[in-house]
Amino acid sequence: MTTTTLTPRAGARVEFQPLPSDVAYLTTVLVNVAFVGKPDPHSILADWVLVDAGIPMHAERITSFALERFGPVPPRAILLTHGHFDHVGSLHALLRRWPETPVYAHRLELPYLTGRSSYPPPDPTVGGGMMARTSPLFPRHPYDFRPNIMPLSPDGVVPFLPDWRWIHTPGHSPGHVSFLRESDGMLLAGDAFVTQKQESLTGALTHRYVVHGPPTYFTPDWISAKSSVRELARLKPRYAITGHGLPVANPRLAHDLHLLATRFDEIAVPPDGRYVRQPARADETGTIYVPPPVPNPGPKIIGALALAAAGVAIARAYRRRGHLR
Repeated sequence: MTTTTLTPRAGARVEFQPLPSDVAYLTTVLVNVAFVGKPDPHSILADWVLVDAGIPMHAERITSFALERFGPVPPRAILLTHGHFDHVGSLHALLRRWPETPVYAHRLELPYLTGRSSYPPPDPTVGGGMMARTSPLFPRHPYDFRPNIMPLSPDGVVPFLPDWRWIHTPGHSPGHVSFLRESDGMLLAGDAFVTQKQESLTGALTHRYVVHGPPTYFTPDWISAKSSVRELARLKPRYAITGHGLPVANPRLAHDLHLLATRFDEIAVPPDGRYVRQPARADETGTIYVPPPVPNPGPKIIGALALAAAGVAIARAYRRRGHLR
């Protein structure tokens, strides 16, 4: 078997065995979607599922990738790790192409996928990067995927994937789930943890590897997020595809996931923030409580920098005028 080389961090490279042959992923600019099923582009009976649906306007890329891998057969199902806009952005367009395809999500995620509830507001004060600061501009409104959307079975069984099970991994969203195949340790983690610093625009675009907790600006419950990472580390996955960043496998995965689980407060949790002080709460109807926002110094800092830049420009203009006299 050949090996694949990835760059886990600046100045370091690590080799590991490639992903299982029946699992593939596609990056839709910032977000990964996964394809599970034995590849056979010449079959008219291909049996496969899609996990997540990426950012908007990427249905063509997703269906083209699926066509090359599985032929013209639609997926048996679309499984959602959660319903944030960057994981369901192309779902309406995909369902127009595959109108009979069922979509599954955790029951606590259904209010955001059936038009009933918006997610809690993002917190632009955490993370310190451009993605975090601009997060209030990101959609958080409910989508409505009825009649295709339905709840995952409460017993952990994954539709059409009998060797897999779903694991409730809340924190980043109330009904966030991850998918694990125990026979080979293949994990589809969604945003329970990620392998890039998603708060930074540079980190998001370059996919520079770093083990990280869920994206800070859209995580409303850090207590649950910590428990979810510890549960995934306890299960000792061998491979992982996360919602953002490069796939990773042992020994890198074992080391980094254990480190994240044991030092979660230090590595993942912001020093302060709206949901650091108090988590949002949700039930089967959707969001039921959102804590008050914390002061956001961002606009003041940007305004001060703009005034400083204007002052420097004016001073230079006066100096140039003096030289011309």
